[in-house]
Amino acid sequence: MDTQQELPGRLARDLDGAFEALVRDHERLVFGLALRVVGNPADAEEVAQDTFERAYNALAGYPAERVAAMRLRPWLAQIALNLARNRLRRRPPPTRPLEDGDGGLPMLAAPTASDPAEVAERAQERDFWAELLACLPRGYREAVVLRHVEGLPYAEVAEVLDRPVGTVKTHVHRGVRLLRVELEARKERMQR
Repeated sequence: MDTQQELPGRLARDLDGAFEALVRDHERLVFGLALRVVGNPADAEEVAQDTFERAYNALAGYPAERVAAMRLRPWLAQIALNLARNRLRRRPPPTRPLEDGDGGLPMLAAPTASDPAEVAERAQERDFWAELLACLPRGYREAVVLRHVEGLPYAEVAEVLDRPVGTVKTHVHRGVRLLRVELEARKERMQR
């Protein structure tokens, strides 16, 4: 994996030769962000492809000095986020119930092996957290996903969302608090 400092220079010198490294280094971030915004793997794949296509075209049009000075991760995240938002505007995502079929909370224990039952449990856990995140207001959801799911530092989240760092911290804090409240409410419903 290229460091954040090396890859922009390589792209500035040889876009075609270094672009695969850009995709490889950032595909998880781009796809993960798109998936959490659009909620559908097929749509997220299209958003990710469009993100890298736009990035390539933009980089090809920029002077080498600009490319060499770029901070690629927040730039790509911003492109992915904008494309995902646009996709949602054109076609709202289907809604899913917030609870499982019995009205309860799926178990959240992490499996230790990879037998089929544990793989299914992991998938159920991911779905559960995706549903919880989907309940958050968009601004909180985007900030929480970028900070706690994708692991971006607050400064980069602020850059991606084009908001002050203080606002981002507030949105993350409030989003996490709302997730905790909803989680506690679901636990209480299960105990009844």
